[in-house]
Amino acid sequence: MRYTKDEDGRINNFAVEPKMYSAEPPNSQEQRNYIILGVVAAALVGGLIAIAAVVS
Repeated sequence: MRYTKDEDGRINNFAVEPKMYSAEPPNSQEQRNYIILGVVAAALVGGLIAIAAVVS
């Protein structure tokens, strides 16, 4: 475990840092899935707003 001591002798522990990696851009299949999920989410929100407007 990595730690340092200050001038008063107190120990300061540091968390273990995870390895860094570069994110990859989404491929065409993932982009299509994001578009479909966005349309479904927009339809759901629009439907809920419509229902709230009709009920009130």
